[in-house]
Amino acid sequence: MKIVIDAMGGDHAPQSVVEGAMLAVESLDQIESITLVGDETKIKPFLTNDQKISIIHTTEVITGEDEPVRAVRRKKNASLVLMAKEVKEGRADACLSAGNTGALMSAGLFQVGRIKGIERPALSPTLPTMDGQGFVFMDVGANVDAKPKHLLQYGIMGSIYSEKVRGISQPRVGLLNVGTEAGKGNDLTRQAYELLTDAPINFIGNVEARDLFEGVADVVVTDGYSGNIALKTIEGTAAMMFGLIKETFMSSLKTKLAAAVLKKDLKQLKNKLDYSEYGGAGLFGLAAPVIKAHGSSNGRAIYNAVKQACHMVENKVTDIIEITVKESSEANGGQE
Repeated sequence: MKIVIDAMGGDHAPQSVVEGAMLAVESLDQIESITLVGDETKIKPFLTNDQKISIIHTTEVITGEDEPVRAVRRKKNASLVLMAKEVKEGRADACLSAGNTGALMSAGLFQVGRIKGIERPALSPTLPTMDGQGFVFMDVGANVDAKPKHLLQYGIMGSIYSEKVRGISQPRVGLLNVGTEAGKGNDLTRQAYELLTDAPINFIGNVEARDLFEGVADVVVTDGYSGNIALKTIEGTAAMMFGLIKETFMSSLKTKLAAAVLKKDLKQLKNKLDYSEYGGAGLFGLAAPVIKAHGSSNGRAIYNAVKQACHMVENKVTDIIEITVKESSEANGGQE
C-alpha cells in the first residue's frame, strides 16, 4: 500500500517524520511506498535510507497559528494540502500529519471527502487504561456541536475500528454521561442512548469519566465539546502528576536514591502511558484513512501512526463503516 505523510507537520518535523517513515518501510512489509511532502532541503539530511521513500517538494507550510479553513483554501501548495490531494487523486491509500488539527480536518473534508452516510467525521484517539488495553475516545474536538445521530455514527465507526484494527471481539461501546442510569444526562445523551441501544453494536450503556481508565469500555462516545474538555483535562492531570512525582524524587538525597532504585519501574510506567505506542487519532468518517499524529510525536509515534493507517487500509475499515452505516439507516427507515 501507499502512504503519504505531511513531513513538515509537528513540533519535531521533519526529523521525527523522516525517522518514523524509515522505521515503517523497514518494519512493515505491506508498505509499497511512503511519500513525504515538504521541503526537500530540510528532509534529505535526515533521510539516510530512501528505500521505498520519495519526496514531493514544497516550501509552503500551514502552521499552528493559521486559521484552518482559510489556510487550506489559500495555501494550495502547503505540504498538508498536497498530502491530502495525493489521496484524493488515488496516488496514496492513506495519509497522516502531526500538524494543525483543524487544517487536517478541513483538508480531509475538502480533498478526501466523507463516507456516504456520515454527516460529521470524528477525531478519535486511543487512550491508555490500567489493563493496557486502551480505549477509543470519540469525538475529541472535530465537531463542537453534535446531534444524537452523530453519536450513533461515532459508536458504529468506533466499534468497527476496534474490531478490525485493534482486534477486539465484540468491542464494548459506552456513552459518556454524568451517571450510568439510562435516564441520565441532557437531551443529546438521552436521545443518543436510545439510538445506540438499537444499533448493530455491543452498546453497554452510560459510562462515567472517572471509570474511563479502568477499562469500562473499548469505545467511549461523546460530543466534541465534552470530549475535547475531557481530553485536555486528562493531558493536564497526567503532566501535573508526572511533574509532582519528578519533583518529589528530586527533593532530597534519600528520594534521589529511591528514584535510582525505581528507575526501571518508573520507565515501565511511563511506557505504559506513552501515547506514541497507540499511533495517532483517526479522523473517522472520511472516505480514506486520515490519521492525526500528536504534535509532539517522535519517530516511534510516527511509525505507529503509519502502522495504524496500514491496518485501516488492510481491513477495509472505510468500506465496512459505509456499509454498516447504510444498513443502520435503512433499519431506522432512513432516520438515524
